[in-house]
Amino acid sequence: MIKKDDKVTVIKGSDKGKSGTVTRAFPKTNQVIIEGVNMKKKHQKPRRSGEKGQMVSFAAPMNASNVKKV
Repeated sequence: MIKKDDKVTVIKGSDKGKSGTVTRAFPKTNQVIIEGVNMKKKHQKPRRSGEKGQMVSFAAPMNASNVKKV
């Protein structure tokens, strides 16, 4: 079982070979979020008038079966 603060390496997918620490674990859905791995981008609208929209990158959850403990 993979828990928060475990060191893991990705063994499947587009980020194969990358490693990092688990920042969050979701045991019910069998998913984990790894720091700096599986980064996705999201367009964010401006909140106030005069503010510009931006692209925010975040680490998306990935299946825990695609990683192994180091």
